[in-house]
Amino acid sequence: MPRFAPILLFLLFALRAFGAGEWTLLKYENRDYVTLANIGAFYQLGPVLRTGNQVQLRTAVRSLRGEVGSAEFYLNNLKFILSYPVVDIGCKPSISRMDLTKLLEPVLRPSRIQNSATVDTIILDPGHGGGDSGATCLFGNEKTFALDVALRARDMLRAAKFRVYMTRSTDRFVPLEERAAIASRFPNALFISIHFNSSGNGATGVETYTLAPRGVPSMATDGPSLSDLVPCTGNARDAENIALACATHATLVCNSAMFDRGIKRARFVVLRDSAIPGVLIEGGFLSNPNDARRIANVLYRQQMAGSILQAVQNYCNAVGPRQALPVASAATPPPGATGPTVITSQSAAR
Repeated sequence: MPRFAPILLFLLFALRAFGAGEWTLLKYENRDYVTLANIGAFYQLGPVLRTGNQVQLRTAVRSLRGEVGSAEFYLNNLKFILSYPVVDIGCKPSISRMDLTKLLEPVLRPSRIQNSATVDTIILDPGHGGGDSGATCLFGNEKTFALDVALRARDMLRAAKFRVYMTRSTDRFVPLEERAAIASRFPNALFISIHFNSSGNGATGVETYTLAPRGVPSMATDGPSLSDLVPCTGNARDAENIALACATHATLVCNSAMFDRGIKRARFVVLRDSAIPGVLIEGGFLSNPNDARRIANVLYRQQMAGSILQAVQNYCNAVGPRQALPVASAATPPPGATGPTVITSQSAAR
């Protein structure tokens, strides 16, 4: 696929909103799954192409690919981290119903997201501040770089006729809960939190976080916990959250040509407690000398700000208030279909 494919992903999928057939649910380890063949038929993506554990669905303009046993999944070459790995059920590669309804459907058909608001306001959240410097490197620190990107994005967004509010516009500390409270005051808004990363293992690249759906383990923790089952304010915006993450990450990856670390889910306070769609972006690793030099360059930070503007515009072009339309859900079959056929054991699926 050409390098520009990720940035076109959102608009390509938004242009056509169709589906055909019905869903068949397979039970595996007490979780519902849907085969990739079923997904290919519904979204008219063609048959599953398989080589060993590598699986793919592909048309002239769209592709989905992954690997059995892996949670890494690519849509038009843009990396997503699934809630659960792709599994083989009776030699049928399948993904969880959670990933179908909370990831694939809103990304493949953003125009069918229900009750989405017309966006006129952007809340920019530069991470850290004051006595909290965040990650540091020889060239500076995270709080300073994040604020610089936010100020540049603010000017661009205002020039594009968006209202913009910032959780901080100077070097001061703002508690996480207050940042989420600020965002929640604006119903027709998007929340974008700006950060830079640090790691002791030489990691590189950009990644984008959005809120984990209820019941899904946070990718920022060591594993499942009881808190995964607690409903969060932000979960009311699950579909818009992942759509915004897709639009944001696509522009960051394409414009920066940085390594794609994927779209991930977590329960960061600023995402968990915000009532509007939101993402948290990590624009590179200050602990990596190559990334740090790029981040310290004003041209890279200007580029990041431009990517934020482009992401907001792409999101607004694909998602907005529309006539109510049926959505693809393994729990709610498409129009004209009978209810999903539920297979309750692995053996029955063979």
